[in-house]
Amino acid sequence: MKAALGFRAHSGWAVVVAVAGSPIHPIVLERRRIEIADAAIPGSRQPFHAAEDLDTGKAEALISLCRESSQALATAAIRRLAAQLNERHCLAASGMIAGSGRPLPGLAAILRSHALLHTAEGEFFREVLARASESCALPVNRVSEREVWERGAAAFHLRLDTLQQQIQSLGRSLGPPWRQDEKLASLAAWIALVESGSS
Repeated sequence: MKAALGFRAHSGWAVVVAVAGSPIHPIVLERRRIEIADAAIPGSRQPFHAAEDLDTGKAEALISLCRESSQALATAAIRRLAAQLNERHCLAASGMIAGSGRPLPGLAAILRSHALLHTAEGEFFREVLARASESCALPVNRVSEREVWERGAAAFHLRLDTLQQQIQSLGRSLGPPWRQDEKLASLAAWIALVESGSS
């Protein structure tokens, strides 16, 4: 049976949910939190904040170091999960809850704006997960958090309230936690599975 991973990223960690099944009857195979920042590197959970008061060269070096480390952690976590799932399922894609998609300015402008620091870190960790997925041969399907419910309803030919009820019920068999993170990650995985033509 084909399956997909769905991610919702935070600063230094992410929730990942694996989904299989049909567009009508999705099944949650696994859900977990993965760490994607190395506690041994100061500032790795918020690399742009950590670089805020550094000159541009040092800021670039710190962010690059954090990116390499986070990339390695994310890739290892996805490979472990894929190895576990591939005993019974074939992973076909990843779904990523994405941000607004607005392009960021250069690093100097980011470091001057508190709001842009947060935006850049969100993009940083989402991109780390996307590259890690691609390195594991999983194409990434990005869906804006603002549009995810409408896109899901269209992909599955469901009413919005019906889709929300189905996502809520997916977590019942697993028990808690089934928070917004798990719901959105599962929806991203389900959309990726259907839109990749693998369901």
